[in-house]
This record gives sequence, C-alpha cells and structure tokens, in this order.
Amino acid sequence: MVAEAQSDAAPGAGKKGIIAWCIFDWANSAFPTVVITFVFSNYYTAALASSPEQATQDWGLAISISGIAVAILAPIVGAVADLGGRRKPWLAIFSLLCIAAGLGLWTVEPEPSFALRALILVGIANATFELGQVFYNAMLPEIAPRAMLGRISGWAWGSGYAGGLVCLTLTLVFLILPEKPLFGLEMAKGEPARASAVLVSLWYLVFAVPLFLFTPDRPGSGMPFARAVGQGLIMLKRTLSDLRRHGNIARYLLARMIYTDGLNTLFIFGGVYAAGRFGMDTQEVLVFAILLNITAGIGAAAFGWIDDWIGAKRTIIIAVASLTVFGGLILLAPSKLWFYVLGCALGIFVGPAQSASRSLMARLAPEEMRTEMFGLYALSGKATAFIGPALVGWVTVATNSQEIGMATILVFFLVGLVLMLPVKET
Repeated sequence: MVAEAQSDAAPGAGKKGIIAWCIFDWANSAFPTVVITFVFSNYYTAALASSPEQATQDWGLAISISGIAVAILAPIVGAVADLGGRRKPWLAIFSLLCIAAGLGLWTVEPEPSFALRALILVGIANATFELGQVFYNAMLPEIAPRAMLGRISGWAWGSGYAGGLVCLTLTLVFLILPEKPLFGLEMAKGEPARASAVLVSLWYLVFAVPLFLFTPDRPGSGMPFARAVGQGLIMLKRTLSDLRRHGNIARYLLARMIYTDGLNTLFIFGGVYAAGRFGMDTQEVLVFAILLNITAGIGAAAFGWIDDWIGAKRTIIIAVASLTVFGGLILLAPSKLWFYVLGCALGIFVGPAQSASRSLMARLAPEEMRTEMFGLYALSGKATAFIGPALVGWVTVATNSQEIGMATILVFFLVGLVLMLPVKET
C-alpha cells in the first residue's frame, strides 16, 4: 500500500519517508497513552492525591494550563516555521523537551509533597508534545498523495495506537504485574509506575529517529530567526483578521475545537474515572487500555480507506456520533465487564475522529500557509482545552459524582457534531 503512495507522493518523500513519518506516531503516542491517560494518572490518583475527586480536579487543572500554553504558542511557532521553511528542527526541539520532562517524572515519589512536581512536569511534557504535533501534522500533505491522505493519516494513527499498545504491554509485563518488577524496582515506593514514564521517554527517543533520517523536510528559506519571528507575528495577525476569507476553514476549526475538547477530556480522565468509579487498580486499567488501543488502532487503519472513499467530513460525523452514543452508555455501565465491552466499542471510533480531522485539515489548508494553519488547528484543539477538564473537575466536586462530571463530555460531542454539518469538504 505504501508502495502505491510512493509514485504520487511529494518529491523525495518515497516509501521510506512515508513509513518513517508513520513510525513517529508509534514513537510519541506512548506518551499520552501511558502517562496522561492510564498509568501515571492512575498513580497520581492512588499515591499522591487525597481523593479521586481531588485527583480529578488537580489533573484537570494541570492539563488545562498546558492547553492554554499550546493555544497561545502553536499559531505563532507555526507562522514562524512557514517563513523559515524547515519543520524538523522545531519538531526535534519540542520532542526532546517532552522526553526530558517525562524522564523527570521518575523523581515523583508516592508522597503528597511531590504532587506539585508531578503536575508541573506533566504539564510541560503535555504542552511540548502538542507543540511538536503542529510540525509533524503539517508534513502530511507534502509526503502523501492527495488521493491517499486519509489512508496514510489512518495508517499513522493505527501505528500510534499499536505503539501505545506495545509500550503498555511492556509496562504491564515487566513493571506492574510481577511481584518482583524488573531491575528490582520497589512497589512500596511506586517505582514501577514511575519507571513507566522513563520507558515512555526512551521509547519516544529511539523510535523518533527514522523520521529525522528518512522523511524529507522543506528547504530552509534562509530568513534569519529574529526576522522570521517578527514577520511570522505579522502574518499570523493578518491571517486571524482575515479569517473570514477562509470561512469554511474557520467553521471546521470551530467544530473541531468543540468535539476535540470532549475527546481530549475523555483521554485525560479515562484512567482517573476507571480507578474512582470501579476501583480499578493500575493492572486492571492497563488491561483495559490494551483492549482500547487494539480497537482504536483497528478503527483508525480501517476508516482511513473510508475517509478516502466517502470523505473526511462524513467520516468525522460518523465517528463523533458514535462516540456520543457509546460514551453515554459507558456512564450507565453497571459493572466492570460492561465498562470493558462498551469502552472497546467506543475505541473503534476514537482513531477515525482523530485521523479524519487531520486529513481534512490537510485538504483544506492553503499550501503556502500549511504550518500556520496546522498551528491554528492545534489552537482549535486547545483553545477551549481548559474548559473540558475544568468543567469535569468542577462538576465532579460540586455533585460528588464522577458519572455526572464525565457526562459533560457528551455535550462537547453533540455541539461539535452540529457545528460540523455546514462544513464543505473541498
């Protein structure tokens, strides 16, 4: 399949370039899966927070603040990169910062006094991870033929879920399940869970290398950095003021902003909800995460073909509508078994919602503004990022009910779905 893409891909992309680009998803997807959603969030809930409700509020605040930072910085660095030309240096910088913060999580001991350190490091890692995605996503339309944008985006997302699955499995087999974890790690000191962040960081570092070796980058423009920053800010200001000229893109970004906020909030609180609502320990959360990654990876890869067949917009509508239905059913789940079953069904539509969103942006973005547009794309994923987690946290504390707090996510899906209907796919 990749060989088919080679003949039509951007000059110099080739088979190796496309595969290496997809492998980067394998590399960095372990971070949100293991650290943000499942293992480390569960560790924070069990070992650092005073209660599940307090953990929900603290974790949500940290992710919200990092989301605000991304919303502010992503369009700026995107505009600067469009003028500077090259994207790989930016991607390398933000990837290394994310890896460094992840390694720092090893120092978070299971004492309440380490809670603030954990939240700061997680916030830094999450922000730099998301900023790196701006440059990674902007490479898609330049390495993939237009007729295969959906498939290649889907293959990459599928690769990401597979990478998250393998990393989670290694965490489970070598760190969490054994009575005597690898390297003599001590359970009483929370070292297996802390070591999971180290594993993720090393995983990210190693598997990111192929992209930097084999995936082509645009040539540099030769513009000095200081001038690129100044001109980038001017260009961004002009783009934002003239966004009405790109009305269809603006409508799409607004819709994506809303339903992505719901999706991100679901990821953030998945492990926290499982631990608090059903009393699931780290091992049980990991088993659920593995099943979820399998179904999500299958959904992303399979719906890539559907994306290229019926269009990204219709794929997004199908995915978000299904997320709403299964998300509501999960909140009514009477037992762990039903939580597992419905969670796996929901997982099938998580990947397509993400992958088709990226391929639609790749189709809509003007060539000369791609990185800037993907900066706005990142902004649309983070501009209201503080609202979802904060709302879940506040409602959970106010009602003393995780179910009611998590139900607010469904509102984001429904509103985003309605706003998506008038978007035109060109």
